[in-house]
Amino acid sequence: MSMIAFDPQLPLGLIAALAGLSLVALVLALWRGLGGWWLRALAALVLLVALAQPSWRQEDRLPVADIALVVIDESASNRIGLRPDQVTAAIDGLGARLDRLRETGGLELREIRVRDRGEDGTRLLGALAEAAAEIPPDRIAGAILVTDGQVHDADALAEFPGPVHVLLSGSAADWDRRIVIETAPAFAIIDEPVSVTLRVEDIGTAPENGGFAPLTIALDGTTPLRFDVPVGESVTLPVTLGRGGVNVLEFATPQVTGELTERNNAAVVSINGVRDRLRVLLVSGEPYPGERTWRNLLKSDSAVDLVHFTILRPPEKQDFVPVFELSLIAFPTQELFMEKVDEFDLIIFDRYKRRGILPNDYFENIARYVRDGGALLVAAGEDFAGAESLYRSPLRGVLPVQPTARVVERGFAPRIPELGHRHPVTADLESHAPRPPAADGTPGWGRWFRIVELDAPEGEVVMTGPDDRPLLVLDRQGEGRVAVLASDEAWLWSRGYEGGGPQLELLRRLAHWLMKEPELEENVLLGTGDGGDVAVTRRTLEAEIPPVTATSPSGASEEVAMKEVAPGRWEGRIAAAEHGVWRLENGDLAAVAVVGPSAPREFENPVSDGAALAPLAAATRGGILRLEDGVPDIRRVREGRVAAGRGWIGLADREAYQLRDIRQVALAPAWLMLILAVALAFGAWRIEGR
Repeated sequence: MSMIAFDPQLPLGLIAALAGLSLVALVLALWRGLGGWWLRALAALVLLVALAQPSWRQEDRLPVADIALVVIDESASNRIGLRPDQVTAAIDGLGARLDRLRETGGLELREIRVRDRGEDGTRLLGALAEAAAEIPPDRIAGAILVTDGQVHDADALAEFPGPVHVLLSGSAADWDRRIVIETAPAFAIIDEPVSVTLRVEDIGTAPENGGFAPLTIALDGTTPLRFDVPVGESVTLPVTLGRGGVNVLEFATPQVTGELTERNNAAVVSINGVRDRLRVLLVSGEPYPGERTWRNLLKSDSAVDLVHFTILRPPEKQDFVPVFELSLIAFPTQELFMEKVDEFDLIIFDRYKRRGILPNDYFENIARYVRDGGALLVAAGEDFAGAESLYRSPLRGVLPVQPTARVVERGFAPRIPELGHRHPVTADLESHAPRPPAADGTPGWGRWFRIVELDAPEGEVVMTGPDDRPLLVLDRQGEGRVAVLASDEAWLWSRGYEGGGPQLELLRRLAHWLMKEPELEENVLLGTGDGGDVAVTRRTLEAEIPPVTATSPSGASEEVAMKEVAPGRWEGRIAAAEHGVWRLENGDLAAVAVVGPSAPREFENPVSDGAALAPLAAATRGGILRLEDGVPDIRRVREGRVAAGRGWIGLADREAYQLRDIRQVALAPAWLMLILAVALAFGAWRIEGR
């Protein structure tokens, strides 16, 4: 290819300024009537041409093919219903049409396949931008996007060197029903209702508008509650949490005939249940060193409201002091043990014996309180073995042990049996001892010196005393929990006797287990999303457990092998888990785990729509066509022209080439132009001199 090329010696602006001055000088010469004005004009023109430095340029060009990019959406939303078949047919049809263009030369095809990226959704335009960055812009003929239009990076590509066409899968009649959580609290107080605002709505071309939809609410996989809610309207539903820790609420509405998918018919909210205040009633039978230990433990927790009742003046004490001279006030036993007993989270009897202060009606009410979900702890002194023992009251029906009337008084180091190593209350307690265990297995903590002999324990014995006698027994009664500590000398550990021991840790765990704190449940199945995996945890007192059955969000089931990582604690993992709500089952226990969003971003709006890609298509003179109308024809169009019409799309003809050789000859050598300009100026001077 031949052409005239210019290589200016001065900036074009300066050359233009010089041309302007030459023109002014020419006008002045004409005005003054100078005879050699035309020679001066030629001299100025010669100088200007010399400054522009023209040359004859010959290029040896090798034509190269333009490149068309075909981006195929393989995301989850584009695999719904008939869309995979539409995409396959479109790829085959486009391939046949592009093959015909390739046969005529001048076109190369590059195919890009894009999958969704979990919570990031479909990054279709990002993939197109990365592919285009590897190609010279003057070779890009255009791009064809085969997608359902649901992309999540619409701002990743503001412009493109060629026309961008969108071929939409799906149908213009697509519609879907989904649940949208509008507001949900991150924390909620246990046993107090909180509000969750949500909306069940139909998107796309729904066959009907309005009406009601059934909605279920399940807490941690339990039996769901059922409601009927209006479609398309926000509703606020009350939810009450019954336990602490993370509570998983699953909202679901059944699939309706004709909708695209049921993957967004469920939504999950995780709410952390917290106790507003833990109310504890501590009843001490008489002052002794361990009483302050209980007070220090309970008062050290700012979330605990402690009511402490100590019998300082038993009925048998007769010192004839007038009542009006006593500084003590009457204790409201009727109010506490009858009217407000259900307001307490835990009742502790510490070295208490029956003295006629609390009648049997009070104890019967406490037993009823335990069966209805309350918590009772008995820290037994030697009186527990006597005739005034609490066992000889109506509490006998909820106590898991029976005293033998014998008190053993000799030094012993409390031991953790095999069952205790599995129970969360005493598991790994020996690691909190002030020193390592002895060679004979004796724990590295100090001794106690008194234990009440117990018989026929019905619950779990998690600590033992001398000769393997039960020391700490835990049991469940109805909906409530009971613990019996058969010694009143735990305070020796807090005083550091013989090095002391983990008294604070033991009593803290014991109190929290009684108040049903989830981290101390001994028989529980838990599932959590962990970096794209499902982490399964099973705590049990059994030596063996069956595999956990896991059901994926898409309905596929698999068994999760569990490995015992610590006594009573089993763990398993599902790697690269599908996003959504997983359901876990093991025996009679059930749990749910959420990986990523409950409804993956791909299914937030699965309706086929080109609105997100319309700005890019319009800016590049491309088009948006539906595959249900057939695969469009492909034409080559001139650059800058409209590239889409009814039933066809166009790819720009960029006329790209590869430069192989350049030959360039100067048309106006500087020395020649200088001689010519001087000769013309001299001629003008001679004419004007005459």
